[in-house]
Amino acid sequence: MSPQSSPASPATVPATRPVEGAPRSRARETRPDGRRGRRRRLGLLVGLAVLAVAASVGVLTWNNPMTVGSEGFWLIAQMRVETLVSVAVVAVAQGAATVAFQTATHNRILTPSIMGFESLYTAVQTGAVFLFGIAGATMVVGLPQFLLQAVLMVAFASALYGWLLSGRFSNMHLMLLVGVVIGGGLGSLSTFMQRLLTPSEFDVLTARMFGSIANAESAYLPYALPAVLVVAAVLWLRGRRLDVVALGADAATSLGLNHRREVMLILLMVSVLMAMSTSLVGPMTFLGFLAATLTYQLFDTPSHRLLLPAAGLVAYTILTVAYFLLRHVFYAQGAVTIIVELIGGGVFLIVLMRKGRL
Repeated sequence: MSPQSSPASPATVPATRPVEGAPRSRARETRPDGRRGRRRRLGLLVGLAVLAVAASVGVLTWNNPMTVGSEGFWLIAQMRVETLVSVAVVAVAQGAATVAFQTATHNRILTPSIMGFESLYTAVQTGAVFLFGIAGATMVVGLPQFLLQAVLMVAFASALYGWLLSGRFSNMHLMLLVGVVIGGGLGSLSTFMQRLLTPSEFDVLTARMFGSIANAESAYLPYALPAVLVVAAVLWLRGRRLDVVALGADAATSLGLNHRREVMLILLMVSVLMAMSTSLVGPMTFLGFLAATLTYQLFDTPSHRLLLPAAGLVAYTILTVAYFLLRHVFYAQGAVTIIVELIGGGVFLIVLMRKGRL
């Protein structure tokens, strides 16, 4: 056999180059994908921020009857700023609370509303009107009443978590079922009291039953804003722990994390966020779910240090764009939260049907 035809000759070396080069080509394909993913997520964040800023400027300046730059113009803009601050508080609270709650429960269909926050709010409002008539509607409005409602909601949730996630129970599914039952019971009690109201009392009460930015009072913001920002910041700082919690109890425990304690802390912070949001503007069942679902679809990352702020930004963008369009284009300002809840409920049904289970 001649040297040229020998299997070990250099002539056979080129035939092996594609095999040796395969790992390098895969590496070249993987690294740009990672960079493209980061660039795509950064682009989405910038795009959402630009849209949110544009909608905010529109809310502040559109249809302002005063001359631009005049004292009256800035007075009207200042009143509208309070509305935007309320929207921001609700958006951050709902977005962060829903993402954290779904991580703690390992279920991307559930929302914190399942624990009965809205039902408790409705029961308090209905009970006041039932006991004191139309005057009762004013008795639950004010800073002390706002703080009392928030404290009641946090205490209710904390007692439920502490009872059902410790001791011999320690069962997440049992906690969720008990929350559903309590929420249903409070809802039934509210419905019973509403049937006994006079038409005028029921009409006054109805305005409080739907979540509305108009329900927010400027006196509430110095308390709601710091509470939401602090709790949301703590959740963000503990984002890596949430990443581990998302792996499940067994994996988190094997990595040295006290899973039960971490879940209870997450749920406690979720209860504070939901209490502030619900006490500030009323029930908004599907806003957080809509924001969280869009965030998962758009950003496609397990990192909670990105998911948490992104969910708040998505929720803020949804509310500001809806507020601008329905206030200045369709002249249906009071329907903002109703439309958002309708769209959120539709998204919930679509996701539920696609998954085929809870």
